[in-house]
Amino acid sequence: MSQVHVPVWRPYVLGAILPLIGLLLWQTAATGGYAGPLFVTPQSVLNAAVEMSDDGQLWTALFTSLGRYVNGLVLGASAGLATGLLLGLSRLSRLLFGPTLRTVQQISLFAWIPLIMAWFGLAETSKIVFIALAAFFPVLINTFEGVGSVPTALVEVARVHRFSRWQLLTRVVLPSAVPSIFTGFYLALIYAWLATLGAEYMLTSGNGLGNLLIDGQELYRMDHVLLGIFLVAAIGFGLNWLTHLLETRLLRWRKPA
Repeated sequence: MSQVHVPVWRPYVLGAILPLIGLLLWQTAATGGYAGPLFVTPQSVLNAAVEMSDDGQLWTALFTSLGRYVNGLVLGASAGLATGLLLGLSRLSRLLFGPTLRTVQQISLFAWIPLIMAWFGLAETSKIVFIALAAFFPVLINTFEGVGSVPTALVEVARVHRFSRWQLLTRVVLPSAVPSIFTGFYLALIYAWLATLGAEYMLTSGNGLGNLLIDGQELYRMDHVLLGIFLVAAIGFGLNWLTHLLETRLLRWRKPA
C-alpha cells in the first residue's frame, strides 16, 4: 500500500489556526470593552515592541537572557555528561550513587536558591550557577542510566574482539547510550530556559526578559508584560523546534530502512 504524501507546509498551517483564533478573540475582547482597562490590544503590544527595539531596551534584555542561558546550559550539560559517563561506566558506581542521585533529583530546583544566594550572592554568577544546576541533573541522570543500560551481550562481543577501553566507549557504549543522552540534553534545554526566567525573577538585579516582565508589572505596562511573555514563548518554541531538528538528523541511523 502506497503512503499518503502530506505536504510539508500542512502541519504549520494547521498549527497556526489556534493562535490566529486566539489573536482574533483577544482583539475583539480588547476593543469591544469586554475586558478591563489593563487588557491592552495586540497593536499596543506591537507598538511596545517597536518602541523598545528602537531604544535598544528589548535587544539588551533579549541578548542578556540568551547569554545567561547559553553559559549555564553549556556549563551544566558538560558537567552532567562528564559525571554521568564516569559514574555510568562503573557498575559499583551505579550501585553506590544511583539511589542518591535519583533522590537528589527530586529536590525542587528553587530549593537550592537560598544556598546559591549565600554562596554566590545576587550577582551574575549566581544566575548562571542556577541555570547550570537545572541543566546538570537531566543530562547526568540520563547519561548515567543510558551508559548503565548498554546490553551486556554487546560488551562481551567487544571484549572477545579485544576492544581497547577507548574503542569500547566510542564504538559500543556511546552509540547505545546516545538516545538516552539526547533525552537528557533535550530536557536540559527546556529546564535551563525555564531556570533562566526563574533566576531573573528570584535574583532580580541586572537585565533580562524576567526583569522586563517585573518592570512591566510594577509600572502597570501590560503591553511590556505581554511582549515579554510572547518573547519567552517564541524562544521556547524555537528551542523545541531546534532540538527536534537535531534529533531527526543525529538519530536518523536508528530508523529502519
